[in-house]
Amino acid sequence: MSLRTSGHAEDRAAALTHVPAPPSAYDPDELPDGLVVADADGRVVCFNAKAVRITAVPRDRALGRRLEDALPLEDLKGNRWWPLTDPYGGLATRTGQPERHLLLPGGREVLVAARYVRDEPLGPVRRVVVTLRGTEARRRNERSHAELIATVAHELRSPLTSVRGFTRTLLAKWERFTDEQKRLILETVDADAHRVTRLISELLDISRIDSGRLEVRRQPVDIAAAVGRHVHGLTARGLAPDRFFVRVRRPLPDLWADPDKIDQILGNLLENAVRHGAGTVTIEVAPTTARDGEKGTAVTVSDEGPGIPEESMGRVFTRFWRGSTRGGTGLGLYIVKGLVEAHGGAITVGRAPAGGAQFRFTLPVGAPAYLNQGI
Repeated sequence: MSLRTSGHAEDRAAALTHVPAPPSAYDPDELPDGLVVADADGRVVCFNAKAVRITAVPRDRALGRRLEDALPLEDLKGNRWWPLTDPYGGLATRTGQPERHLLLPGGREVLVAARYVRDEPLGPVRRVVVTLRGTEARRRNERSHAELIATVAHELRSPLTSVRGFTRTLLAKWERFTDEQKRLILETVDADAHRVTRLISELLDISRIDSGRLEVRRQPVDIAAAVGRHVHGLTARGLAPDRFFVRVRRPLPDLWADPDKIDQILGNLLENAVRHGAGTVTIEVAPTTARDGEKGTAVTVSDEGPGIPEESMGRVFTRFWRGSTRGGTGLGLYIVKGLVEAHGGAITVGRAPAGGAQFRFTLPVGAPAYLNQGI
């Protein structure tokens, strides 16, 4: 009994002091990347499970073989990689090789990095540690960036062509147009210029969201008033006032958020409901409930349109998802999700009571740290 108690006490003490486990406790097969280790003689002593999957070389065929035979890599020009790098006989100042694209037999690409381990600076290489990664994730990322560029370029071409055409026409035939015609042309140019500005803003937002550089400048925000402003703006553009129904459940907690980003979230969701939905658009603003787990505000935007198919709901907040063919870049909801999460909130999509789409986002109170500290 005393031995068992002592063992538990030691475990608790180790946990409290964060003592790391010895290296022998780590299994190379648990690593997410391929790992190949060669000893001082250049013989493979470790070939983990991920390396087996990436290279399709059985472990028992790799262990004990020379590194260049177990892992026959070539560069993109067809040169054999290990004779070029010469880890054991090259310059003693080298510490390894940065990650780069190389080819496995059969032409399959793989990302390879190497580390040369020495017991002392400029001493002989004792181990060569090689990591392997598949290129699928990077390929998907590159395709996503290419799609983004192609989409934005396509969306920019139309308004820019319009702006250029109208301005050239005005400059060439100014005297032939009446004042009313000139006003109409300039209003069209202004609308297209606004569209270009919005596309560029979306592109910058995506860049900041993807890189984690999105900044939130918190201020007191009256979100009910913000909803009212957006509804008024939509009706001023010609939509019928009875198209919208706003319900505010008070009292609402004080909300600290970035007012510009809140406007962007509401603008995207309401425009999405108007463009892709039908019937009455209902906007409800209410305090968060106990199931949300944190004090804050919830905003729900519902419409009475056809809704979103069940099989598509998991893709709604991804890039380029479009619920219909009624225009748009397919970037708005992706940006909305990034903006909500930057505030520490969450957004969900479901089916509205009337059958249309329902978007609900929650925002925590989010007071700045200096207020929480009583400064």
